[in-house]
Amino acid sequence: MGEILVGTCSWTDRALVSSGWYPPGLRDAEGRLRHYAARFPVVEVDATYYSLRSARNSALWTERTPDGFRFDVKAFSLLTGHPTTPKALPADLRPALAGRRGARPRPATIDPGLLDEVWQRFSGALEPLKKAGRLGTLLFQFPPWFAPDDTQAKPFLAQCAQRTADWPVAVEFRHPAWWQEDERAETEALLKDWDMSAVAVDMTQKLPASIPPITPVTSPRLAVARFHGRNDAWGTGTKEERFRHTYATDELTEWIPRLRGMAERADEVHVLFNNCCADAAVRAAESMRQLLGAPVGPG
Repeated sequence: MGEILVGTCSWTDRALVSSGWYPPGLRDAEGRLRHYAARFPVVEVDATYYSLRSARNSALWTERTPDGFRFDVKAFSLLTGHPTTPKALPADLRPALAGRRGARPRPATIDPGLLDEVWQRFSGALEPLKKAGRLGTLLFQFPPWFAPDDTQAKPFLAQCAQRTADWPVAVEFRHPAWWQEDERAETEALLKDWDMSAVAVDMTQKLPASIPPITPVTSPRLAVARFHGRNDAWGTGTKEERFRHTYATDELTEWIPRLRGMAERADEVHVLFNNCCADAAVRAAESMRQLLGAPVGPG
């Protein structure tokens, strides 16, 4: 049975910081991370999706957390085909995106040389985490329009796999067709061939774009489950509306056998709550940890 680690998708979210979950007077970045890491064994870093960070960031995260703590790091937007504005890049790379204005980039229209350079800088900044054994996985979350029937999607996914060889990678699809019956076997086979971990998803099941709550395990090293909340505004609402959800005990309980089943097939399972509205994510993570009988902190 693999180890199940429970945490949240951010420790710096403004709504969490203002919710009162952190002790009064704890306002510095170091103190907040230390407080979080004393209570959970894993966290997702989402700041890396919005901009390229520095190796100094990774070194500080390593210094401020205990042995055994894991960081799952979200891939930079351009690496997964999300809209990326020039200002999100370092100044010397911005001309390569001039004129895009955040439009949805087709994989074939993204300069491979730019992607290689972005990957080198992105991965280089994470080397301190990797060397310290604190990097859980890189989360490649593909956009809703990244569909298996798009002739560019699977070649782009293959390029991602080649580019990230020797790095732990987890893949979350936002288009449900990847996990429909006629496509699921091929999706699992592709991820297994590349030793990429499939991400299981909990979200509302009332929308055409809803990802089914299946639990594929495509890497013996790691399996990942992300809980987005079950708000029906997922497809149209503001960020606050999409993620506003307080998990009820029965909603968490139905996942216990699924998570344990994943742990029977993987060495480690990361369970991350993304219902980042006030302190809803940390409260849900605490409840899930109790239901699983999981330890506090990194053990």
